[in-house]
Amino acid sequence: MLNDFLSQNEARVTRRSLFGSTASGVGLAALAHLMGKESTSHAAGRSGREAGLPGLPHHQPTAKRVVVLWQGGGPSHVDLFDEKPVMVEQAMKDIPDSVRGSTRLSTMSSGYAKWPCLPAIKPFQSYGQCGMRLSSMLPNVGSIADDITLIRSMYTEAVNHAPGVTFFLTGAQVPGRPSLGAWLSYGLGSETDNLPTFVVMTSSDKAKTCGQLFFDYYWGSGFLPSRYQGVRFRNTGDPVPYLANPNGVSRESRRAMLDDLATLNAMHLADYGDPEIDTRIAQYEMSYRMQTSVPELLDFSDESASTIERYGPDALNKGTFANNCLIARRLLERDVRFIQLMHAGWDQHGNLHTQLEEQCKDTEGPAAALVKDLKERGMLEDTLVIWACEFGRTPFGQGDPNKPTGRDHFGRAFSWWMAGGGVKGGNVVGSTDDFAWNITNAPVHVHDIQATILHLCGIDHERLTFRYQGRQYRLTDVHGNVVRDALKA
Repeated sequence: MLNDFLSQNEARVTRRSLFGSTASGVGLAALAHLMGKESTSHAAGRSGREAGLPGLPHHQPTAKRVVVLWQGGGPSHVDLFDEKPVMVEQAMKDIPDSVRGSTRLSTMSSGYAKWPCLPAIKPFQSYGQCGMRLSSMLPNVGSIADDITLIRSMYTEAVNHAPGVTFFLTGAQVPGRPSLGAWLSYGLGSETDNLPTFVVMTSSDKAKTCGQLFFDYYWGSGFLPSRYQGVRFRNTGDPVPYLANPNGVSRESRRAMLDDLATLNAMHLADYGDPEIDTRIAQYEMSYRMQTSVPELLDFSDESASTIERYGPDALNKGTFANNCLIARRLLERDVRFIQLMHAGWDQHGNLHTQLEEQCKDTEGPAAALVKDLKERGMLEDTLVIWACEFGRTPFGQGDPNKPTGRDHFGRAFSWWMAGGGVKGGNVVGSTDDFAWNITNAPVHVHDIQATILHLCGIDHERLTFRYQGRQYRLTDVHGNVVRDALKA
């Protein structure tokens, strides 16, 4: 690999010397010949699908597309997914030291003198033929219980939001590494001509009670070429800025201008070999094609009334989680490989008894609707849907120990669910102790779930690497095991 790199660099230096020292004659002829070949190559590449790496996928994938329904803030596993009758019996009593051990907690609660056990605020009930026990606040998720794997044994080292989100999406708590969507775009390429390979949309709770921010590095390309970063669709104004032509500029004029720019950029690329120049060419071409693909994507006139109703009353309200779920299904139909919906609103430090149920009303219906919609269209089988979060919330109450009103961050044990794309339905992986504090069976770490997602997409997580600053990097760092218990036989 090093010898190949040195040979390529030597070739670029030789060409640069030739072009820089020769203004006419054989030098100009050589340039014209080279640019004719390379600009033609780039024009063909821009009008076709982006190729993945040679040799990928490593094995037959069960998931061709992935959508991550990110629930930012830390949904309470105790209240939603992990029923604990003992906590009802022990309500308001201190959780024993033998259970708590030396668990790392946030600075908001690490110095507490009392640890009042706070049971689930609403009852649980059984759902589906599998009898999965979920909160009564999740009736729509309950209606797809036979299609999902619920993981009750997730864990992370992160105790604060941004490091926790960054850890799951990039494999490190410190920003700077490529996100999951960027890795998949880099490894597998694109399946669509007219839309980005990796699309991001954001939303938040209606009352804006959750102050978590969405940082660009959550969908960034890190040290990969920037062409692999996610394209964010805005929830106000035009979804993507500058797609429309300026006044007085026709589509034909725009095409001619882009052709000239492509020629100039190809000359620059041939001279310096900078991958960011190639990214620039790709971005110009994609924006041109998105001038027609995006308006068509967001035209819901072909959606049936029953479909709109399924996604809920906010389905047509721009910028809501429901609207983003509906757009996500339309993107998946158009073969967008990776979609990341980021919703903020689950940070219930002091409003657990009011806002948790509101978050469920806003999000669990659209999430379940997406799964049902994909299933009815025959797409769930090869589309992986992931309901995810950075951590859970403490089994003890936060605030006044005699009358707690919230829960703090908790990464030692929490829950996720997944559906489709080779995931086993009606399935529960892992378990925790009587206080939902310690994992007692089948622990699933951050890197394990990353390895599993890549595996479902046909990638051996140990073999998808990128050399940067003298070492090979991968999404899972030097860790990670596929969660076999979550997969179909």
